Amino acid sequence: MFKKLLLALILSLTLLSPAFAEEVIICASTTSTQNSGLFEHILPVFEKKTGIKVKVVAVGTGAALEMGKRGDADVALVHAKDDELKMVQEGWFVDRHDLMYNDFVIVGHSSDPAKIKGIKEAQSAFQKIAGAKAVFISRGDQSGTHKKELSLWKAIGIDPAGKEWYLEVGQGMSKALRMAGEKQAYTLTDRGTYLSMEDNLRNELKILVEGDPVLFNQYGVMAINPVKHPSVKYKEAMVFINWLISEEGQKVIASFKDNKGNQMFFPNAK
Repeated sequence: MFKKLLLALILSLTLLSPAFAEEVIICASTTSTQNSGLFEHILPVFEKKTGIKVKVVAVGTGAALEMGKRGDADVALVHAKDDELKMVQEGWFVDRHDLMYNDFVIVGHSSDPAKIKGIKEAQSAFQKIAGAKAVFISRGDQSGTHKKELSLWKAIGIDPAGKEWYLEVGQGMSKALRMAGEKQAYTLTDRGTYLSMEDNLRNELKILVEGDPVLFNQYGVMAINPVKHPSVKYKEAMVFINWLISEEGQKVIASFKDNKGNQMFFPNAK
């Protein structure tokens, strides 16, 4: 009897041990969080603490949300708050939280043909780019960055689609930045990805417009609704979400900096 009880105790401890848990969840996220290096910074801390492995699929926010709607992920970490709240209301996602923020910036070649450097309003900068017919690289992928860009064009009553100077590349942020550098063009980027690539861009792109409140970039995290998709790992997803918004998770996010000491994301979970 004693040996049986001892064996049962050892088995239960083994199953509870993070080292043997081997649970894997899929996080649909954005290229900006992946390219910046955020996940490489935070996931080892989370995985060591819980034993839950997180596999990140980095695509544009639009594609990440569609993954969640199909039940092809367990959790989504994206940056298109209006779309996120709409999909929560529709029942595709649950337990959404504001997580962190940074901002968008407009970058371009130092020659600055549209003369936008130092302009305080992003919409005015877009107006000058269009007026000068200066080359603009658009991600064109329904990502959070692309949605923000489209909202700026819409606000000034310009539809740039099909214009000779407007290039939609259908690529992630890092590739769009590289192309903007090659073509000495303008583009809209999240600050985190730009800072992570600044040295590799060989001074081809500089931040020209920043600080406009309209360029605020909120990230959110939410679980896929297990009622819609019973196969998702909702319990493990909530462990991840609750850690991200906890005091520990928020401190780990805040501690992520580039090689020049710039803080990449600012936690703001409530």
